[in-house]
Amino acid sequence: MDTSIYEQKFAAAVAHFAEETKKIRTGRAHPDMLDGIMVEVYGSRMPLNQVASVSAPEPQQILVTPFDPSNVAAISNAIRNEISLGFNPSDDGRNVRVPIPPLTEERRRDIVKSLGGKVEETRVTLRNIREDARKSAKVKKDAKELSEDDLKRIEKAIDDEVAKNNAKIDELARDKEAEIMKV
Repeated sequence: MDTSIYEQKFAAAVAHFAEETKKIRTGRAHPDMLDGIMVEVYGSRMPLNQVASVSAPEPQQILVTPFDPSNVAAISNAIRNEISLGFNPSDDGRNVRVPIPPLTEERRRDIVKSLGGKVEETRVTLRNIREDARKSAKVKKDAKELSEDDLKRIEKAIDDEVAKNNAKIDELARDKEAEIMKV
């Protein structure tokens, strides 16, 4: 049985976790903090990065430069309306400046807790993929396409892959936690 399909799914879950951690605030400005913001322009909702360039010229500020200056107000409103970020952007008619307020100790702890939730979600995803792989292997064994030894070998390979990916998640989470708690 080919387990590469499941290995790709494991890798995709870890990559998704890594992308999600980029969106978590650390007290320093980073353009990825605004990923996922949708802006209402030209009668449709578009991702922010398709209507403006996003940069972090200073450690405590994100600069959003619209490709079309007439979209400044819409971009500013979209950022302000993203309540989970808690940003209060200002615009000068050409650019949108998003000041990044410093994090309090309590807020840092809350962010670390939310990071723990994302870690657990990713672990659940890995467990679900492992379960799918095991069910698939058992079905093949029941259909006499695999021997008992092959089934055990595949289950061990899948468990090893899960352990390897859990270690990657732990490392990413540790790094992000250290980044969040650093004042």
